[in-house]
Amino acid sequence: MTWHGHGQLVIYWLFDLDSLKWSVRNLVSHAEQAIEDVINDCLRSSPSNSDNISAHARRDAPGVYLYADTAATDDSTSTEDSSLDNKIMLGKMASLGFKIKHGFSYHGIAINLNCDLSSFNAINPCGYAGMQMLRLSDFVAMQTDSEQTEPESQTGQQMSDSFSYETVTQKLIDNIAKRHAGLIELRAIAPK
Repeated sequence: MTWHGHGQLVIYWLFDLDSLKWSVRNLVSHAEQAIEDVINDCLRSSPSNSDNISAHARRDAPGVYLYADTAATDDSTSTEDSSLDNKIMLGKMASLGFKIKHGFSYHGIAINLNCDLSSFNAINPCGYAGMQMLRLSDFVAMQTDSEQTEPESQTGQQMSDSFSYETVTQKLIDNIAKRHAGLIELRAIAPK
């Protein structure tokens, strides 16, 4: 079970898996990795984010989660490291829910951008009791609805330091389109 509401980015993946030669596992992995790519890009681009936070999928629970790196903050550590050994899970930022019928995928993904997370308290998100849900706006500056419609009220620096819903949506659509076209290959899934 999940919740959808204002402040979430919900995208439906309507793909012909047979023509793409994708298994259900491929579909889930592409979705998770597209979300990881976009969230990590936002985290890296945000001047307010510390370098030790990164997005990763988990083998044992579909979705995308944020992790804090507990290793030393020297140049040898990287947010791109696929190992989760030195990381502490902070919570879940994105959920997946697919239905496959006659080789076609239905439904899709939901990323918490700037939503009221209290609605998740009434459910067990994706069946996980006590799962901490997160939103991107707690880690990077997100433009509010009024800021998106009134850009003249912001300085150039404020606009470049924050992300709009449209920017995040376009980044995700571009990543998904490249995956659909075979331009982005699946990465190995990180160990548990």
